[in-house]
Amino acid sequence: MRLATVRTVSGLEAVRIDGADAIEIGAPDVGALLSEPDWQARARDADGTVHGTRSLDYAPLVPRPDKIICVGLNYRSHIEEMGHDLPDHPTLFAKYACALVGANDDIVLPSVSTQVDWEAELAVVIGAPARHVAPDAAEAAIAGFSVVNDVSMRDWQNRTSEWLQGKTFESSTPLGPTLVTSDDVDASALEVVCEVDGEQMQKGITSDLVFDPVTLVSYISQIFTLVPGDVIATGTPAGVGHARTPARYLDDGSLVVTQIEGIGECRNHCRAEAR
Repeated sequence: MRLATVRTVSGLEAVRIDGADAIEIGAPDVGALLSEPDWQARARDADGTVHGTRSLDYAPLVPRPDKIICVGLNYRSHIEEMGHDLPDHPTLFAKYACALVGANDDIVLPSVSTQVDWEAELAVVIGAPARHVAPDAAEAAIAGFSVVNDVSMRDWQNRTSEWLQGKTFESSTPLGPTLVTSDDVDASALEVVCEVDGEQMQKGITSDLVFDPVTLVSYISQIFTLVPGDVIATGTPAGVGHARTPARYLDDGSLVVTQIEGIGECRNHCRAEAR
């Protein structure tokens, strides 16, 4: 199945995407839907109001996840371009829900940053509680996969050894457009691409991940309980602007297209923050 959260005249709605149709499920968003034990059956059997997919206004896939956990330095190609050694353990940081925007919303370029960078990533969305889980149980806890761009303010990220302040600026992180359930996609070898103003900047494949989605879910569940709707951004392949010579960053008006094979794409214009 493909699921999405869309904006309608009456508010947010979770929908199931069937070809050219989006059928309302009767839940306010995908995160709320996933919190129900029978979410799969409810989504599959939904027969609510139908919208055409051409006119959909996508909200962030999960508008207010309990947790957004991000993984740094997780593609071998990106680790090499940044001059680091392969890690023994996942490098984790976090974002807050205020950072999220929809698949076609503007990315806001902060007035206080001049080094805004792109990071195309596979997003893992949790569909069942997971605590101290082994890999087989971790796989069962994954509802599905989506697209996320971990837009990063490098001049803030690199102020200290901790990355949070450069990673969670408001209205900076596209998430969506859809969740493809894990029974409908094999996430082990998907192509991940990012284009900026029509020029391909990143092209990687998820088989290059050091820590795959199942390993990440199992590892993170040792720290705290993952709950339905939690989002894990699994890391980005080579090709970020900060690693280029000369470095390249996003500008007011830039169009960023983030694509993952078999899942979908985010198309976001960049807009300078008004002060």
